[in-house]
Amino acid sequence: MPISLNNIKKPAKQKSRKRIGRGNASGTGTYSGRGQKGQNSRAGVSNLKRLGMKARLLQIPKVRGFKSHHPKNQVISVEVINSNFKDNDTINPQILHEKHLIKTVKEPVKILGKEVLKLKGLKFEKIKMSATLKEQLEQK
Repeated sequence: MPISLNNIKKPAKQKSRKRIGRGNASGTGTYSGRGQKGQNSRAGVSNLKRLGMKARLLQIPKVRGFKSHHPKNQVISVEVINSNFKDNDTINPQILHEKHLIKTVKEPVKILGKEVLKLKGLKFEKIKMSATLKEQLEQK
């Protein structure tokens, strides 16, 4: 029979936790299970050290490096602009997304490439571009 919320039962016998430091008659008085002298017998020793957890923590592989919170640019080449648009078109992230040239509208878009921009009168909105492309647009 599978276990579900309506047929869960308590175990037949539950072991109670060891009550430490309640006098010698309890069997765990005087040193309270810590032995006699030494660092581990004193107060203020972390349980990680006492239980050998520190060594385990040091063995666990950690994620190294740095991950920036700033999103990376979605790159489009000048060739793609030449092949997908006409003269006097406006280019913005929404139009690029509709034409399936970028994945999402939320991340920034940058046009890169050393190719020559063949189209004239293009209007760019909310799009970054390389220095060579800016020079080409200024010349036209």
